[in-house]
Amino acid sequence: MTGLLVGRSTELSRLVRVLQSAAEGTAGVALVGGDAGIGKTRLVTELVARARERGFHVLVGQCAELGDSLPYLPLADALRGAEPAVREAAAAHPMLGQLLPGMDSAPAAGLTQQRLFGSLLGLLGDVQPVLFVIEDLHWADRSTRDLLVFLSRMVQAERVCVVGTYRTDDIHRRHPLRAVLAELKRLPTVTGVELGPLASGDMSDYVATLGEVGAQELGLIVSRADGNPFYAEELFAAVAEGDTLPDGLASLLMTRVEVLSEAGQQVLRAAAVAGRRVEDELLRKVAGLPLAEFEEAVREIVSRGLLRIDGYGYTFRHALLQEAVYTDLLPGERTRLHTAFARLLTSPAELAYHHLAGHDLAGALSASVEAGRLAERLGAPAEAHSHYNQALALWERVEGAAELAGESREALAFRGAVAAADSGDKHRAIVELRALPPASEVSERLAYYLYEADDQPGAIAAAQAAVESAPDQPALARALATQARTLIWSSRHHEIEALTERALKTARSCGARDAEVGALLTLATYVEYRGEIARAHELVHTASAEGTGDLAMDLRARFHHARIHFEQGLLAQAAEVADDGIRMAFETGLKWSTYGTDLRFLRFLIHYVAGEWDQAEAVAAGFGSRVGTPPEAVLSSFALFIEVARGLPQVEERLSRLRPFWHDELAAYMSRGLAAEHALWHGDPATALDHVRAVLEPMEDGYATVLRIAATGLWALAELGTTEGADELRARARRSAEAGPTGEPVHLGPEGLAWALRVEAEWHRVHGRLDVELWRQVVEAFDFGFVYEVARARWRLAEALLAAGDREAAQAEWESARETAEKLRAAPLEGALQEFGRRARFSGAVQRAGQGAGQRDGRPGDGGLTAREVEVLRLVAEGLTNREIAERLFIAQKTVSVHVSNILGKLEVATRTQAAAAGRERGLLA
Repeated sequence: MTGLLVGRSTELSRLVRVLQSAAEGTAGVALVGGDAGIGKTRLVTELVARARERGFHVLVGQCAELGDSLPYLPLADALRGAEPAVREAAAAHPMLGQLLPGMDSAPAAGLTQQRLFGSLLGLLGDVQPVLFVIEDLHWADRSTRDLLVFLSRMVQAERVCVVGTYRTDDIHRRHPLRAVLAELKRLPTVTGVELGPLASGDMSDYVATLGEVGAQELGLIVSRADGNPFYAEELFAAVAEGDTLPDGLASLLMTRVEVLSEAGQQVLRAAAVAGRRVEDELLRKVAGLPLAEFEEAVREIVSRGLLRIDGYGYTFRHALLQEAVYTDLLPGERTRLHTAFARLLTSPAELAYHHLAGHDLAGALSASVEAGRLAERLGAPAEAHSHYNQALALWERVEGAAELAGESREALAFRGAVAAADSGDKHRAIVELRALPPASEVSERLAYYLYEADDQPGAIAAAQAAVESAPDQPALARALATQARTLIWSSRHHEIEALTERALKTARSCGARDAEVGALLTLATYVEYRGEIARAHELVHTASAEGTGDLAMDLRARFHHARIHFEQGLLAQAAEVADDGIRMAFETGLKWSTYGTDLRFLRFLIHYVAGEWDQAEAVAAGFGSRVGTPPEAVLSSFALFIEVARGLPQVEERLSRLRPFWHDELAAYMSRGLAAEHALWHGDPATALDHVRAVLEPMEDGYATVLRIAATGLWALAELGTTEGADELRARARRSAEAGPTGEPVHLGPEGLAWALRVEAEWHRVHGRLDVELWRQVVEAFDFGFVYEVARARWRLAEALLAAGDREAAQAEWESARETAEKLRAAPLEGALQEFGRRARFSGAVQRAGQGAGQRDGRPGDGGLTAREVEVLRLVAEGLTNREIAERLFIAQKTVSVHVSNILGKLEVATRTQAAAAGRERGLLA
């Protein structure tokens, strides 16, 4: 593999430590194992590049699948490909000279192992430091295995690093390398490095390096490749060509199957029909072998790494291996094996799979419906939707389908659409509902999901249809509650009180608790918007008091209960309710539903606002790194709050994964708004302003979200030193603070009021006015518990106080902000405060300019540089260009340029050479 090294930083660091130890005079050996295609060669290639940068001579030799016919093949290969200086040194050792071009590769006489090994030891001593790589040790001849043992035991004080790679999936129980590896890994000088599958997020990043691919295709490749980069490459190529499993990859996988005994192949074929995993007893019955022969066959399969023992059964080492074996089956063979499994199974999902593959369509339909209902009960809506869709696909081909399913086709399709929405796929739910004949229940759900998909006109029309066609009171209550919800931000919002009152009366008369809660929550939102906070709290509390039987509605109630506390600055109460809602979402399988995701967003924000950033990072880690759908993109965007504020290196990588989702308004608001802050912290206000304008363009006035973005845009204008566009940004913010989307006066919570004040203060700063009282108001407004924003406002207040001549008060605000930034590990803010304090010559800041903020950890002074800037400085000192630094750190070249400019400014030097000298003097290059 070539290109960027993705997801292997830990393994590379371990290898680099062995290399560095060798450079310092302590030899070491690293043995790198992993499946075929997992990335061993790519990892070692990166190590070779690092070694050459450090002045190492490099020898790379390859073993071949030739048995013992060519002894010392990798050593001969390494010498032949070595640089001239190494070949000249080898020629001075007669035993090694015989391995060089023009000589016999392995003469029968005179090339004794003892003399050869001694010559090699002498050569390594002559050309040290040296990195000797032996690839594909699983094919090593006996002499090469002896050579590896010799080097591992005898090379001690030389500056030598030996690295060997081998395929773990080829090391079966009788493989001759197995004992050698076990012996060597006990030695203190030997480091074992196992390459496992790449995580899904890293895999997504890797596939993105191969070329453009759609989100759906990306998800398919990531799931099927199962963490193997080579398989991902093959699948990427197949997707581009419209294929399924590429012939080349299938052939490669099947070569490992064909070496099995006939019994082993028979058992593996049966296992492939079962799927990725199969229980031992079930496999034995279907395979049809005597017990002793079956167990010997399974032992052979496991020892060759094709199946892994998994509890009371077996799992294919890789999903594509199972697929390749399954595809290789003859049609009749496949059908007979599926039928055999169907006779022995009771699980509806497994029965549906085997009935369908065995061409029993009636059995498949019945089992699919039952599997869907079971998945619903178990809180697995995505699986339920899949099973229902399979049943619907068979419907027209099965006589008496309604009797087998126990309900009509329309009822089953409706059930499937609701399951799709519960799994987070509102778009699919909307498409499937629109395909159904119009009915009140269908129209009500369609209106509900259209509202959540921001199609207000469509939602209002569908809700009206639901009300007009409601056949009974429960249906009417639900339709009225949903209709009120669709009108809340429309010009018809004045109808909401009457509609919710009618919905509540109807719901209570017929016991429709879900409709009652829906109406209460809509009314609570409406009165909260009008400023009736106490009444809103009371309504939400009533809605949340007991369950409704509708899990999605219960989650909605918990979200709004938590949200209303959060927006009033009651963080502890909000956290308690949000935690309860998140537990419910995970326990019921609704974590990707609208309110399952919204509750996790909210919990992250509560931690973030309260200054509990380590806990916020832990919540963000639970979001997952894969970005394949808009809900996943929004979740991923939330992680940027901490990553940007702490100046973490993964910001650029996350933004690159999110860029394809900037058409989604919420994902764009989140990620581009924080991308703007990221650009500002890195000295690029022009890019920040581009992000702000892109976010604001599709946004309507009247939403509090406009305020934060407008404040960020004004910050950028202040940094650019221009007033162009400042008045429009303030005007948009004022309109949004004064009136909502319906045009009526809006009630802002504590955070909204704080951002409105921040906009005013930033507008004055753009015009060159540092208003002390206004910035003091901003500090006080954010002091409801928003720890980070209080610190950022104190920074600006300190600037204003200093400009007004109140030096003592300015230093007090600066100290308070710096202490908070240090506690939060908010590196960009800490760096900005350090720079301000140094320029202001505050007591403590001048000393820290020489010692660095890192002095508290016993580190040398960093001159106010962020961790990323120190990393860039080290690469500058190595002589790398901006392009080379960008490639090394996987960031944009423009970003590197910004980092370098910041470094020159903070270190007060004019050139890269001077920056390197200053960094060396301060101990930053260690």
